[in-house]
Amino acid sequence: MPKIIIDDRDIEVAPGTKVIEAAEQLGIMIPRFCYHPALGSVGACRVCAVKFLQGPFKGVQMSCMVDAQDDMVVSTTDEEAVAFRKSVIEWLMLHHPHDCPVCDAGGHCLLQDMTVSGGHGIRRYPGKKRTYHDQYLGPLIQHEMNRCIHCYRCSRFYQEFNGYRDLGAMQSANQTYFGRFEEGILESPFSGNLIDICPTGVYTDKPSRYFGRRWDYERSPSLCINCSLGCHTIASSRYRKVVRQEARLNEAINGHFICDRGRYGFSYNSLKQRPRTALFDGQTASIDEGLAVLKQRLQAIVDTDGSAAIACAGSSRNSLETLAMIKRVSQARSWQPPAYLIDDAITAKVKTAISVLDPDLAVEMREIESADFVAVLGADPLNEAPMLALALRQAQRKGATIAVFDPRPVCLPCEFTHLPADPDAIHTGFGAVINTALDAAVVDKLDAPAREFYSSLAAGEQTFTFQQTEIDTLAEKLKTCQRPVMVCGTEIVSRQTPALAADCAALLQAAGKAAGLFYVMPGTNAFAAGLLTDENVSVETLITAIEQGSVKALILVECNPLWQFPDRQRIEQALQKLELLAVTDYVNSEVVPKANIFLPTTTLYESGGIYINQEGRVQVVEPAYRGGIPIAETGNGDHPPRIYDSQIPGVEPQAAWQILAQLIDIGQQINANDLRTDIQHWLIKSESGFNQLPGLAQIPPLGTRFFQAPNSQKHFECQQPNGGSTDDGRLEVLVTERTFGTEELSAYSACLQELANAPCICMHSSDAQQLNLNDGDQVALELNGGVIEARLQVVENMAPAMLIIPRDGKLNWQQMETGQTRIRRDQIRKVE
Repeated sequence: MPKIIIDDRDIEVAPGTKVIEAAEQLGIMIPRFCYHPALGSVGACRVCAVKFLQGPFKGVQMSCMVDAQDDMVVSTTDEEAVAFRKSVIEWLMLHHPHDCPVCDAGGHCLLQDMTVSGGHGIRRYPGKKRTYHDQYLGPLIQHEMNRCIHCYRCSRFYQEFNGYRDLGAMQSANQTYFGRFEEGILESPFSGNLIDICPTGVYTDKPSRYFGRRWDYERSPSLCINCSLGCHTIASSRYRKVVRQEARLNEAINGHFICDRGRYGFSYNSLKQRPRTALFDGQTASIDEGLAVLKQRLQAIVDTDGSAAIACAGSSRNSLETLAMIKRVSQARSWQPPAYLIDDAITAKVKTAISVLDPDLAVEMREIESADFVAVLGADPLNEAPMLALALRQAQRKGATIAVFDPRPVCLPCEFTHLPADPDAIHTGFGAVINTALDAAVVDKLDAPAREFYSSLAAGEQTFTFQQTEIDTLAEKLKTCQRPVMVCGTEIVSRQTPALAADCAALLQAAGKAAGLFYVMPGTNAFAAGLLTDENVSVETLITAIEQGSVKALILVECNPLWQFPDRQRIEQALQKLELLAVTDYVNSEVVPKANIFLPTTTLYESGGIYINQEGRVQVVEPAYRGGIPIAETGNGDHPPRIYDSQIPGVEPQAAWQILAQLIDIGQQINANDLRTDIQHWLIKSESGFNQLPGLAQIPPLGTRFFQAPNSQKHFECQQPNGGSTDDGRLEVLVTERTFGTEELSAYSACLQELANAPCICMHSSDAQQLNLNDGDQVALELNGGVIEARLQVVENMAPAMLIIPRDGKLNWQQMETGQTRIRRDQIRKVE
């Protein structure tokens, strides 16, 4: 390993380490503008100059462009280097506007820092400054091109790292312009990272503009709960309101960046419509009064119908404390087993994925970037977990082959091979690739279970419908790769696919490859929900119990089944049949007006919580601020009321787990921190899936992984179903996610609503031709529950005999009866 001396201090670094990185390890911050750890070196800004005194290089050189080597002696304080950097800063400031007092980047601007530290304070150049016109780039980013110093960070991130082409460098030399060829909303769902990556104020956060400076905010480590990945963020709050959210570095998950859904999906926290007062029978009350009424009415139902007539349902957006307390209360009161996931199929697939995920197979998201072959089985990364798409982009940039087996018209910001398999044939298609890739000599060395599984792949090969050339090409890539990764979804795939994906990864490991496994799950805490869910229990089973009359009272804890359940008529009728509907939530969801009793809860930003992402990483989030009604709301946009009180307005909401604890009379006996510890002790003692859960004090800031039963999972036990669906002339309906507009919490953000495309129904061109339909036609699907009407999008890159419908609140999609997944062609008609 190279040994280098920087400013008379020795350091030994890994081969390939740049001098600027070696200095940073010593705590020496060499100035930089164009250099960024995620983007690498480009040597454009020239401000990282240092003096090389000894070694293979001599004189002033750019520290971001030189690898550390033995015998190097470097000085960052040499007079020549300091003078060089000072002159660079001066010419960068020639055209820069002196608008720091009104620039939203003021206070966290690299140019500001370097100008002050470099000693530049007087502008000597008397000529006119270069100016530009700014562009409208959408609702997220404010463009101020006059502040640009031509560091090229934005175009390098947007085009190279990000994979989109609608923003970049135009013109040349001193007139170089960074923007779009014409004004318009940026296409990338990662465009908000331009704000973080820009070293000046060219790109600033539009929704929080003029609201405060960096030093005005309460800045706290937080977590994105808008998908199952659990990316790390920094929440900035002011005046009792979360104002903005930025990426927080986590080398295991999201690296330096986050997607726009995670960056801007927090508006639900401070909405004026957010319910903050308890209600019963339409009357406002305190939480204590609401709890008293709830206990009284629950006891009345117990007296007449028994404890089993009461049920409780949570959701994957619950914290672990809330999920655990739901089950603890249900067991203590002998209620029905609680439900967390929407239907039986999702529950089964999540539980299967958890049971087969072990330390030998599981990989972190950043490890996908180092894979040389990635098979995506029944997942749509850009729509279901956007940062996963960015990880696939980095893998492909390094030479990896990306193969997607999915019926939907999948789009990724990188080159990939798409095999549009229907959900029942996904495992068959990839099984054919493995079967072709492994040589007989390799197979002969496998143990008996692995060989038997390999043989089953060969048997299933006869049922796939892909071109053999595609299979052969992918098989050759898989044969020569060393670090393959299986990415498997849990929503549209068959029940066996999660287990078969693990078996495929285990088979490749047995064949000598460093194979990994990565699941995508339906919600931020779906992993924990799956661990706590009993077999064959879901919101769907509770609805059945209500319809049969065995459940008379339902408590929905931060759960809105009207958002996800496909048969809206059925669930609304079931809710009407209840004698008691109690809702606890922090959003004004559609079930709140239907509740007999409503109790307001706090959000992640107000009470924190524990979350487990889809790879089994336990992450603790502390509160970002104390809560309360935003000052702008209490003062109607003016100064808040001049009333002296010991209470902050609007702090009545409590954490859901604190409210639930009071139903078994423990919530008021101990403080919140002790209650959290008590919940965790109960989990470890009572739930076998959590016996490896580390204590709160043992969970580091970046989280730690735990597994249901480390190194004890068995593979090759899942029986392969017959591949492919029955061709009976009908079309299979898939209801799927989109990047914007279908995830519940981010749907409350007005700026993201502008980015959501108008909902449409996707159909393969061959099916459209048979039905005499064209792209752009308005079509109606006549289903048993009603009619879905939307614009038709005819595409080539999807499986035939499929209809893809987004789970979009703007689309009346919840017209399907439970279990209805196929429709006749005569149920589709053009709307004239």
